[in-house]
Amino acid sequence: MKCAFCGKNIRVVNKIGRNDTCTHCGRDLRCCKQCKFYNSHAYNDCQEVAAERVIDKERANFCDFFVPIGSLKKKLNKAEEAKMALEALFKK
Repeated sequence: MKCAFCGKNIRVVNKIGRNDTCTHCGRDLRCCKQCKFYNSHAYNDCQEVAAERVIDKERANFCDFFVPIGSLKKKLNKAEEAKMALEALFKK
């Protein structure tokens, strides 16, 4: 993953814990600004609508929806998500 604060690459082997920090700048890794759902233009700065509100986006938190920036999970755009949902609905 790439640190959102210093821009350096960080090797992540296991899940990122609440106390994990960047080896280069020392900032928290499990925080909103290090999450792929973080969006400063979205409501509560988060694209995940079910997530609880977090006040300090730069500090570690316990959000259940945290996914590190640059994770290997493929991020689909809205059109692809809708198409997949329709295909699943009408699948024989």
